[in-house]
Amino acid sequence: MVDWKAVGVGSIINAVLTLVLLISVFPLFFVGPLVGGMVATYIGRGEKEDAPVEGALTGIIGGIIIGILFIAGFGALSAIIGLVFAKVGVVAGAITVIAGVFFTVLAIFIGGVLGLVGGFVGAEIRENGRKEVIEN
Repeated sequence: MVDWKAVGVGSIINAVLTLVLLISVFPLFFVGPLVGGMVATYIGRGEKEDAPVEGALTGIIGGIIIGILFIAGFGALSAIIGLVFAKVGVVAGAITVIAGVFFTVLAIFIGGVLGLVGGFVGAEIRENGRKEVIEN
């Protein structure tokens, strides 16, 4: 059974870390979904078989959050352009919607795949940590 609290925490970590790394160090943006998936499965109370699903859900939800923020940011930019230049504002609004949908779908796909990988890694870390505690 999926632990939705852990998925929510992982999704927020995913979105924040991805946006920060996207702005500051572009090539490392993919670390966000990995860490989000790892955190969700590590702190989650679900079974090991549910770990990939939890990780993928963090990536998908994080991708949706990033896409909404992207559309909102460019929506404000196109509104300002629309106020200054009436004809260009209509074109900028249409481009914003098209680019926003494309970026959102891309973020969901990449986030889902990398979150799935992070889910596997987090589950393995949790399992190996428990084995070491039991053995010692």
